[in-house]
This record gives sequence, C-alpha cells and structure tokens, in this order.
Amino acid sequence: MPFLQAKDKTEIYYYDWGAGAPVVLIHGWPLTSASWEYQAGVLAESGFRAIAYDRRGFGRSGWPSGGYDYDTLTADLNSLMETLDLRGATLVGFSMGGGEVARYLGKCGAKRVSKAVLISAVTPYLLKNSDNHEGVDKKVFDDIIENLKKDRPAFLRQFGQKFYGRTMVNHTVSEAFLDFSHSMAMTGSPKATIDLVRAWSETDFRDDLKHITVPTLVIHGTADATVPIEVSGRRAAAMIPHAELIEYDGQPHGLNATVPDRLNADLLGFLRR
Repeated sequence: MPFLQAKDKTEIYYYDWGAGAPVVLIHGWPLTSASWEYQAGVLAESGFRAIAYDRRGFGRSGWPSGGYDYDTLTADLNSLMETLDLRGATLVGFSMGGGEVARYLGKCGAKRVSKAVLISAVTPYLLKNSDNHEGVDKKVFDDIIENLKKDRPAFLRQFGQKFYGRTMVNHTVSEAFLDFSHSMAMTGSPKATIDLVRAWSETDFRDDLKHITVPTLVIHGTADATVPIEVSGRRAAAMIPHAELIEYDGQPHGLNATVPDRLNADLLGFLRR
C-alpha cells in the first residue's frame, strides 16, 4: 500500500488510479478516502488520474497525538502534492475537505493547481460570532463533541442518517451503505474525531477564498442539514472570484453518494472545459 510521510513523520495513506490530468480527492469528516468510491473509478476510467488519501487520524493513515488543525492538514496535502510532483491538478474537497482546498490555495498558491471544486464544503466560516452573524451557533458543535465523548459509535450512527438525508420514507442510500459509512467513521481515532470538529467548525476561510485565482466550481445541496447552503455554498461562491455555483435541489450533505451520477457528470464537465 502506498504511504507518504508528513512533515511530522505521520504516515498518510493514499491511492493513485489512472493516468492523465491529476484530480486530488479530499474526503469529509468523519470519513476516509473510501468515501470517493463512486467518483474515483469513474474519473480514472474517463482519462484522469484520481488520487485520494486518508486524512491523518482516519482510515489507514497514522494516529498522531496532534496536528488536527487546518494549517497542519494543509501541510499534509502539500506533502502529497510535492511527493507525487503533481502539476495542473484539480483539488476536489468534500465537506471539511473544502477547507484544505481553500487553505492550500490561500497559503501555497496555485502553481501546482489548475482548478478547484468545493462539494458540500464548510467554507467560508461556519461559526457564528460577532463578525459572522450568518454562522451556526457554537452550541451545535459543542453538542456534537459532548455526544462523541458520551457514545461515539451511537452518535456517528445517528449522524450518518442526517448526513445522507435518510428517513423512514426517503431511502436516499441503503442500510448497507449506512453501515459502510459508519465503518469508515469508526476508523478514526477518538481524539482526531473530536479535535477535527473544532477545526471544521471554527476555522475562518474567508481570507483564503479571496485569494483563489483558479476556476472554481461550488456544488451544494439545498437540503443540506449538516452544512447549510445559506451559511456555506452560496456565501463561498460569492466570495471566490468567477466561481460557478450549482445547487442540487432537495439534496442532503452526502450527495456524492445520494446522486453520484449527477455529481460525476458535473465534475467531468468542469474538468473537460
């Protein structure tokens, strides 16, 4: 299995499929690179090089005691870009992965990047405070952490249903898929799982977005109950110069699994322009 070493020697697992222009897939919380199941293979079969990695603390990557902040996570992404010497890459960030895309372009620039995609992303800034009145109350995130500490497996099981918008009458994904998603979540270290809630809920990406110069596609579901579109997708698209916003009417947070064919078509269309 391929691994690379981050700056602090943490081992980062990745997979690398296909040949062509590189597309780096950055997963969300609390998942792993396996969550790109419906996208990576299609990208590779369509003439692109699909690269996905497990964020530190999750999947097959190492469980360090620290580094669960966006500057360190971005350094991990930069290690991947440099180790594989990627050029002309498209960065695709889902949910908290959108934060790495924004921070990478804000700190490292676009010399290795040609395009960016933000899917159900946490950008520009989720936390409600005195200079971010549109955000989400801190108590929402405090409650997530409290429940994780109390019974992490039970909370993540329940969280998965909301994540994919699955209800008794609306079977957006199967029960088997919910089990698969839960198994990914349970690979995370307890510390990483909790610390990263603070990272994706409290990190301000507004300045990073203003410095994005590459063509950017923003995709977000209008029924996203995890990262509401009013707080995130619409605001991010307005802040990024010349960004394109595609709204998926009625779709939940995990739209890469609920409408994979539509997402793949939109990704390929953007990549081929």
